[in-house]
Amino acid sequence: MEVQAVLWRSRGVQALVGVTALGFASYFLTLASLPTYAVAGGASAATAGVVTAVFLVVTILVQTVVPALTVRFGVGPVFAAGLLALGVPAPLYVLDDGVGWISLLSAVRGAGFAVITVLGATLSVRVAPPERRGESIGLYGLAIALPNMAAIPAGVALVLDGHVGWLAWLSASPVLGLFFLPMLLRSVTTREERGAKGNARTAVRAALAPSLVLFVVTTAGGGLVTFLPIERPDGRLATVALLLWGLFGALTRWRAGVLADRLGTGLLLPLAVLVGAAGLAVTAVGLWTASAWVLVGAAVFGAGFGAVQNLTLLRAFSRAGDQGTTAASALWNASFDAGTACGALLLGFVFGAVGLPWTFVFSAVALAILLPLAQAAARPAPARP
Repeated sequence: MEVQAVLWRSRGVQALVGVTALGFASYFLTLASLPTYAVAGGASAATAGVVTAVFLVVTILVQTVVPALTVRFGVGPVFAAGLLALGVPAPLYVLDDGVGWISLLSAVRGAGFAVITVLGATLSVRVAPPERRGESIGLYGLAIALPNMAAIPAGVALVLDGHVGWLAWLSASPVLGLFFLPMLLRSVTTREERGAKGNARTAVRAALAPSLVLFVVTTAGGGLVTFLPIERPDGRLATVALLLWGLFGALTRWRAGVLADRLGTGLLLPLAVLVGAAGLAVTAVGLWTASAWVLVGAAVFGAGFGAVQNLTLLRAFSRAGDQGTTAASALWNASFDAGTACGALLLGFVFGAVGLPWTFVFSAVALAILLPLAQAAARPAPARP
């Protein structure tokens, strides 16, 4: 326990956690609340989804250029610009509840979110020595998961209670992250190798296998989050299931890194994928039989989901090498966001055709088929001739 305490007491880790929590709190506060705000302003439920779609599309597009921006301008200025872009527009939501205005502000904020996701993940491995990177990534993940559990329901509650002003100002929290940024930057080596495009391409190829594993798993997660509340809109089942999913995901995302530092990822990554597949299968059985099994399945899937996040990020960085961390982070984050979006979109067609239990069964089979790729992703990247 003393070893863990030493890493947490590192000023760099504390600064990283502060910046990350403030940035992601803003994202989670508005993730579900802005569509609700748009509907309250007269938009249809289908149209309100455009707000989230615009945010995520801009995020994914900008994530692809963050490595080039850091080479051109440096990590510090780009990170600061990202915090400002995510936080400064948020208070302006109170000016209009139209979908167009909300989407415009969300596009700007999506660009800022792209920056903090890529650079936050990149710096999570630079604030710790190589033998402690799994643990550091776990603490970074915990700084994301805790705001997730609190801010999403809080944001919706603020809108439903008519406190949009509070929501808007609280969502400006990334601006406060600027106070932590100097300490964070002093704690890490932030210079990217100027070999630029060649290094970035090599890093992307090396990080591709772990990122594909993440994409498939987050697609399943996006389906769970989107369609379980639709399948069971009455009662507390969906709420409790998603709470357990998030809680167990946070715990395993944190602790998987410590295990990876000790045991490596060769066994842990395929095992995490298998646990996720089992959780989805149990959830499907629960939808056919008893609600208690839905809760068990959601918790088990959350455990696999959280571990996969940590382990794939660790493998992406390890395979890409120290000079390719920003490019690897960009690919990993884009895969996460694209998977979440595809889960909400593509699995919707499956859900409409065969129902949610079979959708989860198909998702579980997809994860099981993924095992050989997970095993390959857990190995070092092949050397190029």
